[in-house]
Amino acid sequence: MKEVTRSRTADSATIAEAVPAVIDVQAIAPHERHELIFSSFNRLPQGGALELVNDHDPAPLHRQFKSNFHGLFTWDYLEQGPERWRVRIGKAPGNCCGSCGG
Repeated sequence: MKEVTRSRTADSATIAEAVPAVIDVQAIAPHERHELIFSSFNRLPQGGALELVNDHDPAPLHRQFKSNFHGLFTWDYLEQGPERWRVRIGKAPGNCCGSCGG
């Protein structure tokens, strides 16, 4: 898995956070998938993106994003089945609430 690393400064210390550029959820236990995707999305910088790879249309995940992050994300299908779906999920620039320090 490719990783993009960004640095953030907190209390004069630099903390490096790895954000996966590609998350292939086919290799991840189903009950761990959404938590991993949401935590990875939350670590993205404004304007950053990750790519999700799945063996089915992640429409339920898309509905969760619309409910939890309305207006704060982009969703672009890169491949739409029938055996593999790829989606680019981006953190929309300029919509930061300020609570994450991003």
